Amino acid sequence: MRQNMFTPDLAGKRILVTGGAGFVGSHLCRRLLQLGAEVICLDNFFTGSKANVLDLLDNPKFDLVRHDVHQPMFYEVEQIYHLACPASPIHYQLHPVETITTSVVGSINALDLAMRKKARVLLTSTSEVYGDPEVHPQPETYRGHVNPNGPRACYDEGKRCAETLFCDYHRQYGVDVRIARIFNTYGPNLNQADGRVVSNFIVQALRGEALTIYGDGSQTRSFCYVTDLVDGLIRLMEMERFAGPINLGNPVEFTVKQLAEEVLKLTGSKLELVHRPLPTDDPTQRRPVIRKAKEQLDWEPEISLALGLQATIGWFRAQMAAELGGDEGRVTPLRRLS
Repeated sequence: MRQNMFTPDLAGKRILVTGGAGFVGSHLCRRLLQLGAEVICLDNFFTGSKANVLDLLDNPKFDLVRHDVHQPMFYEVEQIYHLACPASPIHYQLHPVETITTSVVGSINALDLAMRKKARVLLTSTSEVYGDPEVHPQPETYRGHVNPNGPRACYDEGKRCAETLFCDYHRQYGVDVRIARIFNTYGPNLNQADGRVVSNFIVQALRGEALTIYGDGSQTRSFCYVTDLVDGLIRLMEMERFAGPINLGNPVEFTVKQLAEEVLKLTGSKLELVHRPLPTDDPTQRRPVIRKAKEQLDWEPEISLALGLQATIGWFRAQMAAELGGDEGRVTPLRRLS
C-alpha cells in the first residue's frame, strides 16, 4: 500500500469511468468508491471483464453499465475518467480499426458529455505516443518517433489523436480536461492472455514453461504498480488547472531480461529463457521523466518492482488455482519485502 496515498473527499460526487471493468479501470473504480464517490462504470467487455468488478456490484454507490463508447453517453456526472480502449498489443493488433475508432470516436463522445454537463474529463493516454523514442528518457515535451503506417499505429496514433481532441476541445470550447501519459503498468486483474510482458512471464513461470523474450532482452521498460498509477490519476483529476499532458510511470528502468530473472526468482522457478524475433516497431527503450508529476501533483511511485511482482504473482497463482478447482495461492497481500 502506498504510504503517501492521496485522499480527497469525493463524497456525493458522481463520476463516470469508461473502460471501468478493465485492468486499470477496475482498480480506479474501487479507489473512487473508497473515497466516497458514486461511480458509473461503463464497459462493453471487449477487453474488460465483469469478474474484475464483481466485488463492487453490491455497493449501492456503484453502477455497472454495458455500453460501447462509439455511441453517445448521457449521464449526470461531475467527472469523467476516459479509459476505454484496447491497450494490449495482442488485442489492438487483432482489431486495429476498432482500436483507433475507440480512441477517436470514444474521445469525442466523452468530450461532448463533459461539455454538456460542464464536467472535468481525464484522458488516459499512453507512453506509446512517444513511439520508439530517439530521446531518452522521455519528457512530455518530446514529440515522439511513431510509424503512422505500422501494426502498432492504431493504438499509438489513436491516442495521439485523442490528445489532440482533448486539447482542441479545451481551446475551442473551454472543456476542463486532463491528460495522463501512462507508462507500463502491472498488478492484479491483468488478463492472462493479453500479451503484456509482465503477465506473459508470470503465467509462463507458474505453468512451468520457458519464458519467451522477444529480441535479445536488452530493451528496457519502466514498471509502475497499479495502485501507484491510480493514485496519480486521481491527483491529476483533482488538480485545479490543465497544464498539458503529464507522464505517470516509474522512472526506474529495467531490461526485459532483468524482469524475466526477477519473475523466476520470485516464483522459485528454474526455467529457460527462449528468444524470439523482436516485433515490428517494438520500442527499444522506455522510461518517463516524471519531474512534472512530482512538482505539480506531489506524486511519484512508491511500490518497488519486487514488491509489486510479489502481489501480482500471488493474484495470478490464485486465479490459476481457481480455474483448476483448487484453493491454493490465495491473493498475496501487498507487504514490504525484507
